[in-house]
Amino acid sequence: MTWQSAVPYNDLPELPPGVEIETRAVLKAAIEARAALAALNQAAKRMTNPTVLINSIPLLEAQASSEIENIVTTADDLFKFAHDESAATNPATKETLKYRTALFAGISLIQARPLSSTTAAQVCTIVKGREMDVRRLAGTYIGNPATQAAIYTPPSGESVIRDKLSNWENFLHQRGGLDPLVTMAIAHYQFEAIHPFEDGNGRTGRIMNILMLMAAGLIEQPILYLSRHIIEKKDKYYRLLLEVTRDGNWEQWILFMLEGIRTTALSTVAKIDQIQALQDETLRMIREATSAANADLLAVLYEQPYCRIANVVERCGVSRPTATNWLNALVLEGVLVDVKSGRERIFINSRFFQLLMSPEIAPEGEPTLF
Repeated sequence: MTWQSAVPYNDLPELPPGVEIETRAVLKAAIEARAALAALNQAAKRMTNPTVLINSIPLLEAQASSEIENIVTTADDLFKFAHDESAATNPATKETLKYRTALFAGISLIQARPLSSTTAAQVCTIVKGREMDVRRLAGTYIGNPATQAAIYTPPSGESVIRDKLSNWENFLHQRGGLDPLVTMAIAHYQFEAIHPFEDGNGRTGRIMNILMLMAAGLIEQPILYLSRHIIEKKDKYYRLLLEVTRDGNWEQWILFMLEGIRTTALSTVAKIDQIQALQDETLRMIREATSAANADLLAVLYEQPYCRIANVVERCGVSRPTATNWLNALVLEGVLVDVKSGRERIFINSRFFQLLMSPEIAPEGEPTLF
């Protein structure tokens, strides 16, 4: 049966695809992407405090991945409430922080057992904040929000969806000799095409990307900001997904994902070098402004760029007056900016925050947001 946008795609072909996948272009791109990931892993290991990256990148990934689904919040709000998502009042901020929670929950899950459709359901449950299982009701479609015309209608029927997910899961672990990065790109398309849940499929699928890379040993921590690449090229992302469905254009889809991995990894390597330099400068200013050689103070300011007095008291093992004096001195030196939030003060490591959000130069010289 020929694919039709308004008809449930119950004939979605099983994996692996029945065409040549690892073309010369794909193999070349996969080698380059793997080299970039290896460089990212090594750069993270060089960091004095890798937690700085582990705390920051998942928040930015959560923001970008949620924005793809038109759930828009600010990085400011995300970092402000990162320590306690229940304190966030903006619904979009709360929902975006659930993405980060789901990502780390997914990492714990794959450390205990292989990645599976059950992992995806558990991740989606956290993303949505309610129990999620495969769709049982008909009528789901992806359409033009203005005209309501169907662009794509995923498979329908619980048994059909479960069969498709079972094939997807088997492909993840058998792969047929494909490069793990190529496997991830194919599996991401298939998951989005199955669209197994009532809601949250896009965000769950993008979390699965990171989990697949970690399960394959290609990254050791969730520090690949891949959703930034997708949101910058959102139209192309959806166009290429549709081209696989309509035309079987696997090569261009896989190349798109591999290029995203490569450029994102390399831009993060460059950012790590900048972070290290800024940390060295901040440590010097801490010593000059506070006469404190407490390395934990530097750590807390970068692990929690929206810092509270209590954070310094707990991390550094000092009294509240000492912590307050240190933070006030750093405000006077321009290292931190303090703002009122209800009855408490928040001290923002503004230079670090600006560095995280600043434009990055991709390897080809094209500007890309980190």
